[in-house]
Amino acid sequence: MKKTSFGNVLLVAAIGAVALVGCKKQEPAPAPAPEASMPAPVNEPAPAASALSVTSVSVGNAAAADKTVAPLATLGAKDKIIVSVKTDGTASNATVAARLTYQDGQVAGEQNAMLNTEGAETTNLEFSNTNDWPTGKYRAEVTLDGQPAGMAQEFEVK
Repeated sequence: MKKTSFGNVLLVAAIGAVALVGCKKQEPAPAPAPEASMPAPVNEPAPAASALSVTSVSVGNAAAADKTVAPLATLGAKDKIIVSVKTDGTASNATVAARLTYQDGQVAGEQNAMLNTEGAETTNLEFSNTNDWPTGKYRAEVTLDGQPAGMAQEFEVK
């Protein structure tokens, strides 16, 4: 009888195991789980950007029948101050605002108006003071829906 050594048995077992693993049929990768059926996203319209723009700003003390204001660089201490804002475009509930600041940065007044328009329009924001306006330099700044619009106007009260 032939004796088989323990090392030979281990070698044959190892080769057999490797052969079995190498011949094992590759299983296909599992198919991805179907995603939950989601409805197609609804394209909601983005908030409409304001189709309204400020075309000019002027400061004066009197408005004509068509609301235009002749720009003045100097106003009197007793004058009514009118900030005239010309706009063009379409808007629904747009806010046009004007702020007057005195030379030291102090706010001398703020006014606003709601616009519903389709086309060119002039909006006048009036400022009056029960006392005389302090003499000095002023600045009128206009915003449209909270964003700076038009050129800031500087004027002087004498």
